[in-house]
Parts: sequence; C-alpha cells; structure tokens
Amino acid sequence: MPLTEQASAVDAEIKQISTPAALVEVTRGTIVESRHRGHVAAVDGMGQVVACLGDPETITYLRSSAKPLQALPLLTSGAADRFGLTEKEIAIACASHNGEPIHTAAALSILNKIGLKPEALKCGVHEPYSKSEARNLRARSEEPNVLHNNCSGKHAGMLALALHIGAPTESYDQLDNPVQVLIREVLARFSGVPIDQMAIGIDGCGVPVFGMSVRAMALMYARLAAPPEDFDQATRTACQRIVAAMCTYPELIGGTAERLDTEMMRAANGRLISKVGAEGVYTVGVLPCSEWPSGLGLALKIEDGENFRARPAVVIEALRQLGVLSNESLAAVAHYARFPVHNRCGDEVGEVRAAFELTRANGV
Repeated sequence: MPLTEQASAVDAEIKQISTPAALVEVTRGTIVESRHRGHVAAVDGMGQVVACLGDPETITYLRSSAKPLQALPLLTSGAADRFGLTEKEIAIACASHNGEPIHTAAALSILNKIGLKPEALKCGVHEPYSKSEARNLRARSEEPNVLHNNCSGKHAGMLALALHIGAPTESYDQLDNPVQVLIREVLARFSGVPIDQMAIGIDGCGVPVFGMSVRAMALMYARLAAPPEDFDQATRTACQRIVAAMCTYPELIGGTAERLDTEMMRAANGRLISKVGAEGVYTVGVLPCSEWPSGLGLALKIEDGENFRARPAVVIEALRQLGVLSNESLAAVAHYARFPVHNRCGDEVGEVRAAFELTRANGV
C-alpha cells in the first residue's frame, strides 16, 4: 500500500477510535431530535478495561470527581485523627454539597476544630445548590457565604492538612503548596498517570484540577473502592474510611433530596460510592462483590458537558448493563434514567432516554 494510502488509513482509524459514542437520545414525536455523545470506561480492580464506549483514552479534567482522592492525604497524614474529625466531617471533605444547614455546619465544625475562621477558605461564594435553602436566604435578606460553596468541606479539609504538615495555610490552594503536592501524588498513584503527564488547570473553586483519560479515572475509582494489596496499610485504611463515610452519610455528599450522588448511594445501600464532576463527568467505585470480586471503577464524560439530562441516564444504564444496579436499586433511581419531555402546556411530547450498548471486553 502506498504511503499516502497508509497514512489515510491510519488517520481514519484514529478518527474512528476517538469519535464519541451516541449515548442519550432526546425524542419529540416520532423522531430523535437531539443526541448527547461521550465516552465511558469500566475498569476492574486488576486494571483491566471490562467495558467501554467512545474513546476511553479521551483526556478530560476530573473536576469534583477528584474530591474523595483529594481527601485521602487528610487521613493518611494523620491530620484527621489529630483534629478528631468525625465520619461526617470526612464525608463533607469529599462533598459537592447543597449548602444546606447540615453541610455548612459540618464544614464549620472542621474549621472550629483546627482553629480557623471561614475567611480562611479560598473557594469563593455562590448561592446554595439547594433551591429551598437559597429561597430561605433571600427571604431572610441574607447573602450566601463561603460555607454555602459546594466545595467548602474540601477546602476545610485542605486547611486541616496544611496545618498538620506545617504548610502555609494562606497558599494551600496553590500548585506548589505541599498540600497540593501530596494530592497530586495520590492521584498519580491511584490513576497510574505520572504527575508530569497530567494536564493541569484551575477548578471552579480555585484549587488545581487535573486531567487524565476516562480509563484512568475509572481505574482510580476501582482502586479507591478496593485498594490493591500492594498499597501500604495506611492508604488502604484511609480508602476504607473514605468509602464508609460516603456510604454512611450520602446526604452530606450531595444533599437531602434530588442529588444524584446521594440517591445513587442510597439506592445501592453501601455497594458503591458515587461522585459527580462538572462538565458532564461522573465516577463510580463499586465495592468487591460476586460479579466484580476485585471491585469496579466506572467513569464517563458527556462531551457537551450536559450534567442534568444526559449524565444520569448514562451512569444508571451503564451500571444496569454491568449488573451493579437491578431490581429495587434500579427502580429507586429510574426517574433519573428516563423521563418525559413536556411542552409549555404540560403535555408529554417526547422523552430523554439512554440509547447505547457497552462494548464488553473479551466476552466479559
């Protein structure tokens, strides 16, 4: 084959491999009006890709899916034990919370234990994600404060770590601060991506955010849910504590109602941990079970960044196909997976639905 033809064939193969897959259909009447596309990867605890769709090597930022891993040094360093952090406070350090009173109280409790004021947090201010809590603030003519930021628990945990290891608290959010150095090392270890190969950006809350493949994100969560035996005991114990905190207090990870992370963990009843990331990112860690004895990590990226219409449908359908959600657990989250499209008069005129079949590896 001539070189030009070979090059064209390679280009075509690359284009085919890197093309996102159609994942969700939005219908109106008899036609599919819109589609959401993206990438999905499921990786077992041995690091094997067991199912995928689209291109699992697509690079994207972890966004808030990084939070449980960002909290690990808080435990492995001894900071959580030094300051007497409770399981609830560990959970809030992993959260993208609603800004409800239970969330702001938990974040403030961490600050009280480490002797710092909310002003030390560098995550910025936004209205609570909870619509009812936002309405309550407006009814009281109160402005939201930094504790309402969905990342306030994460930042409080980072401050606790900084104090424990003697790092400057005023720059805990900077890439070269020892807090962020420890976090990068954890992400590299769990994902298998060398630090110098990670993309680096700034997250919505001001701290560094790291980019890696969807496959590496899935591996990271498989290892968080079922840490390998060659990991040191301190790390394995920290993973168990993070998982336990998230499973025991799912309402702290998201909110008391209508938050996908919370509802997924409630439905699974301790069999998985679930964490959203902005711009259509989602990660799941499935604890060892009969179907997945070495655990399982699932990660996905909706290419257009859609968080509310496409992402829930994809994660629920993927977990159904992988045998993680079924029967009662599937029924509990079904309203997130398939829902009607209404017109302005309230008539049902279409639906949003998952429309994909995962490609299974080696007949798994």
